[in-house]
Amino acid sequence: MEGIGSYAAGLLDVEELYKLECLALPGSGSCSAMFTACTMAAVVEALGMSLPMTATVSAATSSNEIEPQKLSDVDASVRALFAMMEKGIKCRDIMTRKAFENAIAIVFALGGSTNAVLHLLALAHEAEVELEIFDIDAIGKRVPLIANLSPHGPHHMADLHAVGGLPVVMRALLDASLIHGDCITVTGKTVSQNLAEAKVPTIAELGAQTVLLPVSAPVSPPGNHIIVLRGNIASESAVMKLSGKEVPFFEGPARCFDSEMDAFETIMAGKLEKGVVLVIRYEGPKGAPGMPEMLSPGAALVGQGLGEHVALVTDGRFSGASHGIMIGHVTPEAADGGAIAVVRDGDLIRIETKGQNIQLLVEEAELAQRLAEWSPPPAKTKVGVLKKYAKLVTSAHYGAVCG
Repeated sequence: MEGIGSYAAGLLDVEELYKLECLALPGSGSCSAMFTACTMAAVVEALGMSLPMTATVSAATSSNEIEPQKLSDVDASVRALFAMMEKGIKCRDIMTRKAFENAIAIVFALGGSTNAVLHLLALAHEAEVELEIFDIDAIGKRVPLIANLSPHGPHHMADLHAVGGLPVVMRALLDASLIHGDCITVTGKTVSQNLAEAKVPTIAELGAQTVLLPVSAPVSPPGNHIIVLRGNIASESAVMKLSGKEVPFFEGPARCFDSEMDAFETIMAGKLEKGVVLVIRYEGPKGAPGMPEMLSPGAALVGQGLGEHVALVTDGRFSGASHGIMIGHVTPEAADGGAIAVVRDGDLIRIETKGQNIQLLVEEAELAQRLAEWSPPPAKTKVGVLKKYAKLVTSAHYGAVCG
């Protein structure tokens, strides 16, 4: 998508774009960087719900045949499942509050996707574990970013697997008292027992490598990856990914769009100025409905060289591949009458990452009047399952769950 944005801006010709497309994701499996799929694979392993060393195994070989280790992992997973049944170990025995704290710590240590915030809240709800978005933020303030993985670094999941996979990261965090070692896992043993029996090395014992940095000298310090913002435009919360970048302050006039496609077409037409705050609304769980990723406009901004000069604020989500000044999961969402619904073109929006604040710079009385005068637009889906979903789904602040 960034390539398409670059092509539209005249930074790539059609042959260069074609070559880029041919090289992108040439084989089977998920994206190889710390995007949403790999993030959630790591989350599942850190939760204790998949076997150690399985999250980082490639799906296919360079000849696009199934990776033999992946087949072996399938066999081992089936055996583990039957062993759990025999021992009476159930999912909720594994997915405890401490296990969720471990998984959250892994997201921050690896530099994972903002989608993990949404999915962890939803998983915790299903597991009947009390977890709030501010709990996730609090863990992020303790855990440094130690994995030098794309999109914030040069390495990929295969490189992490080559140096020992997730167990090495978990060993580093356990040694620093940043995760819990007494959580039971699908092996029937605890995190500490798994690491000890596998004789997992420390990062220092890996020798010369740049995939993982020690907790004492990380890629980026705690509190500088995913942060939770609040303010009058997001009275519940909003989520921003820094991935170690320094973006202390951004302020600019709003350019408002009520759909992703309208915003994308404006960007591709070269009609978006530097310095603005691009607002894309009615893309939340109720409004879309379904909370789609704003990958197309976000990538188009970066592809056109606007990634550092335009902020994007939305009640939708972002792909793990998204980077730039991007604030998503704004709640209450526009379809719920959140303040993002009444932002007008030209209104100033201020983003302060250190204070974790996002503000619409209009008088309180003016904002209250706009909200009082607001009425919801016609529903995008008037029949069927999506209509029911839009009626039942909760705010992204709570994981966008139903019931």
